[in-house]
Amino acid sequence: MIQHGPQRIVCLTEETTEWLYLLGQQHRIVGVSGFTVRPPQARHEKPRVSAFLSAKIDKILALKPDCVFGFSDLQADIAAQLIRAGVQVTVFNQRSVEEVFVMLFQVAAMVGEADQGLRRIADLQQGLQAMQDAVTSRLAAGARRPKVFFEEWDVPHISAIQWVSELIGIAGGDDCFPELAQQSLGKNRIIADGFTIVQRSPDIILGSWCGKKFRPETVAARAGWADVAAVRNGVADAGAFLRAERADEPGADQACGHVLRRREEGVEVGGIGLLAHGVAAEHIEDGQAFARNHAARA
Repeated sequence: MIQHGPQRIVCLTEETTEWLYLLGQQHRIVGVSGFTVRPPQARHEKPRVSAFLSAKIDKILALKPDCVFGFSDLQADIAAQLIRAGVQVTVFNQRSVEEVFVMLFQVAAMVGEADQGLRRIADLQQGLQAMQDAVTSRLAAGARRPKVFFEEWDVPHISAIQWVSELIGIAGGDDCFPELAQQSLGKNRIIADGFTIVQRSPDIILGSWCGKKFRPETVAARAGWADVAAVRNGVADAGAFLRAERADEPGADQACGHVLRRREEGVEVGGIGLLAHGVAAEHIEDGQAFARNHAARA
């Protein structure tokens, strides 16, 4: 009898793990990323076999996977080693909100859950549309769109990847560096001179540095940044927002609720609504990994 789809999957990033749990297909997972925290049981139930840029190849092979799910060019070396060892590898490369939805459907179809996947994707899309509609109403009532700087890495400064930039727009803000968001690789989103950020006068600064704790006070203390509106109003750690809901909680298969609001009179943000599934904090690592590697070589 032919089995439908891979039966022994290793997930090298968190979002495919979370999505498979949501689809009720967690029994297919035999290994996960060490960064996995959603759903919480996955970290305890499944062997951890990889970081983001490295993996325990021998441990993966010992699990006898019939498919490994990875993400982006930064996992190309891991994928190549596994392919040479005879393992089927599927590497996704979602960079935009639309590409996230495409990836979610592909994974669902691979495990025989295409219909369920489409239903869940429709729910996510409806959540984002509802947020966009709410923002439109607030703008019609006189609210303005604040300028938002999302910092993926601090030295060098790296601005938001495309899906983050798009969600800022959906939530009611304007990305301070929309031209850089179109660059898929982090090395192409580096802002060499921090004063360029100051000149763009962000109303809101969000930060999420993968691999180390984001320090709003460090941002606020940067030379020449004290008079930036976003610094006066408080820099926000986006890490909590990226993981605002968990896969095992009710409603986690919809877009996250409004998780950020500006309280300053005359400025109102609809909220940074991050997809609960398909965009993990690991996915802002492409630029951060580049920065770490660049620093290591310097």
